[in-house]
Amino acid sequence: MGREEQIISERKRKIEELRKQNINPYPHKFDKKNYVGECLKLKIETKVKTAGRLITKRELGKITFAKLQDSSGVIQMVLQKGETPEKVFEFFKKYSDTGDIVGISGKIIKTKTKEISVLVKNLEILSKAILPLPEKFHGLQDKEERYRKRYLDLIMNPEVKKIFETRGKILETVRGQLIKENFEEVETPYLQTVYGGASAAPFTTHLNALNIDLFLAISPELYLKRLIVGGYDRVFTIARNFRNEGIDRWHNPEFTMMEYYIAYKDYEYHIEFTEKLFNELKKQLKLKDTIEYQGKKISLKTPFKRIKFRDLLIEKTGIDIDRANNFEELKKEIEDKKIKDVDVKNCRHYGALLDELYKRIVRPNIIQPTFLTHYPVEMIALAKRNEEDETKINSVQLIIDGAEIVKAYDELNDPIDQENRLKEQAKLLKKGDAEAMPMDEDFINALKVGMPPTAGYGLGIDRLVILLTNQPSIRDVILFPFMRPEN
Repeated sequence: MGREEQIISERKRKIEELRKQNINPYPHKFDKKNYVGECLKLKIETKVKTAGRLITKRELGKITFAKLQDSSGVIQMVLQKGETPEKVFEFFKKYSDTGDIVGISGKIIKTKTKEISVLVKNLEILSKAILPLPEKFHGLQDKEERYRKRYLDLIMNPEVKKIFETRGKILETVRGQLIKENFEEVETPYLQTVYGGASAAPFTTHLNALNIDLFLAISPELYLKRLIVGGYDRVFTIARNFRNEGIDRWHNPEFTMMEYYIAYKDYEYHIEFTEKLFNELKKQLKLKDTIEYQGKKISLKTPFKRIKFRDLLIEKTGIDIDRANNFEELKKEIEDKKIKDVDVKNCRHYGALLDELYKRIVRPNIIQPTFLTHYPVEMIALAKRNEEDETKINSVQLIIDGAEIVKAYDELNDPIDQENRLKEQAKLLKKGDAEAMPMDEDFINALKVGMPPTAGYGLGIDRLVILLTNQPSIRDVILFPFMRPEN
């Protein structure tokens, strides 16, 4: 029998022994009056009643020290013969183990080493742990294991919780800014008969009740636009999206986006909103204008830099897309300039090749916050053409350290143009482009009813949290990121 098996066997024995004494090792409740963090601030001799998890336990003859952790912090427990009732002292010594949830009452003291502690007068086990905790310094260090067993990660690395507290503040700030701007929060379906709103491969599922296949939402976009058609002027949702794509530091198959749609505005509104939002985030999170992100200094001072897509490509690659304005010309330019790492073979059309060139060569080199505007029309099938140059769209993306944080544009509300573009997408889908969009007849019908001039906006919540909490990966800011099954 291995050491862990011995520990488990011994703990199960203790559970049985407690039950034989009519002591429930899993009672229904405990009247917790004080959080640990509060106890640390109280005056000496103050009586307290608190509860939490035993993290450590040290027995030194007539005195026992332990660490008690709850959601607010960690405090030392002291059980001392002559001060702690004998029955309580012996019970703790005999039946408690690290990992157990216990409830205690006692008074605040300061030990000889000046540590604020609780001198225990009474104690009960509230949940007997069967599995041992990982050793503090040798246990839960492996990142994969930490993501897979987040419950252990939060116990052993309580600083992780601060990331998710900050995530909560970020969501609260985003929502608050939208409400301040008179947006109304709505919900859109995650199960859809026709997916759309982004260039991504969907997850499929099956509805037994109607014997039909369904898709998990890749975006809430087309439903939010239907609401604009229906008479809403300003709507937003903070929604889960599901995309059947690769997993890396920026991508998880399930992720969180905020999308809003506003009638009678154009893409310039998106730039104003974004800068106001970042200023509010700095205020609420108490951030300076310059933050540290993975060893780089990122300036969040507004206004952010603005540059057109065409100008940026010329600057970074020497390719002018107004001249290389079709698939063959662009392919020739890439080959002539010996630009490596662009997967030309797997690009089936001009928009895909542009996107590949941009994502592989250009975007990774954008470090400071930059608004990238006026994409070629082939790159976003749902966006409105620019008034002066019909080969471009009124779009804007916010890029920070090579990551797309915001993607926004003027929405196409010409039903004929939109129908033609979705027909082209449907053809590409049939030819094997998994990220092309299917035809959505009902959405086209909604546009034919009439949608006012509208600007739409998508903000990657996870990526924003990655940046503002200085984390290396999306898996560090999602409580339960997708993981390959252990077996």
